[in-house]
Amino acid sequence: MTSQDLFTNGQLNRSAAAESLQIFLQEIIRASKLGLIASVTSLPAGTAPDAGSAEVFADLNGRDKELLLERGAELLQAIEHLALRALRLEPPWQDKLLLDCDGYRAVRIEELKMTARIAAERVQSSRQPFKLNPMNPRERRIVHMALQEFRECAPKALEWASTAKCDSSADGKTGH
Repeated sequence: MTSQDLFTNGQLNRSAAAESLQIFLQEIIRASKLGLIASVTSLPAGTAPDAGSAEVFADLNGRDKELLLERGAELLQAIEHLALRALRLEPPWQDKLLLDCDGYRAVRIEELKMTARIAAERVQSSRQPFKLNPMNPRERRIVHMALQEFRECAPKALEWASTAKCDSSADGKTGH
């Protein structure tokens, strides 16, 4: 399936995207020998997604789910990144697909929205910038979308921590 098959009249063909994602995930799971099962669903045709929300969802579960969730769900995010590349979804369309494991990402999205609300309230009350922890681009987008309701609190008032991940050792030196 080509990336053109995933779009109809400028819209994501949800069933084609779900089918392509299911095939990709089955192959990744088989090749990696992970004890996982992928369940892919999509919003029904004619259903409008919330602004910035996904239209195709995959839930990975099974005996190796803990591996997906270690280190802030890095493996889950890596598999999602590979899926986006395999389906050849360009940045405007990447938010239409979401991989989750045992509800981890759903909870994380709610945490990010709550963080955005708290940060906006602090910026409004203190008129001082608020520094946020490092986030990947998708997480930053979720925060920006959540901030839309706070018109007085410009996103510029929030400071993003560096996305570079460094480990601090006991002697004060940092390494990658």
